[in-house]
Amino acid sequence: MLTYDCRPNMKDLAPLSEAQLEVIHVVWEKGECTLGEIWADISGRKNVARNTIQTLLSRMVDKGWLDYRQVGNAFVYRATRERTAAYKQITKKFVEVAFQGSKEGLILSLLDGSTIDENEANRLRKLIDEAVARNQ
Repeated sequence: MLTYDCRPNMKDLAPLSEAQLEVIHVVWEKGECTLGEIWADISGRKNVARNTIQTLLSRMVDKGWLDYRQVGNAFVYRATRERTAAYKQITKKFVEVAFQGSKEGLILSLLDGSTIDENEANRLRKLIDEAVARNQ
């Protein structure tokens, strides 16, 4: 049986494609699941071949995002990264590439033309204050 390591400080993994992100969301929701379970979930929302999901899973194992163990004739997949650690890596890379590392640029882009309610604005202010306090 394989052991799974979901430490948030593991080295950065190769980025995931949009389709691979859809697969890993299913895995995160279920914890552990088989190809059949993943395919059933995704094919319920869109037309996708089972072989396509199988290829995505193989590539995600190769990239280090998924691990698996064999149970009978089935492979049971599990994420090697917790959702929050993965989001942190994905967002960090996105900000580096799209905004040349500018968190301010990201926030301005998100807020441009958008509306937020007072509660959401207060939560964002609190998060910013906490981040500033951590740096002092």
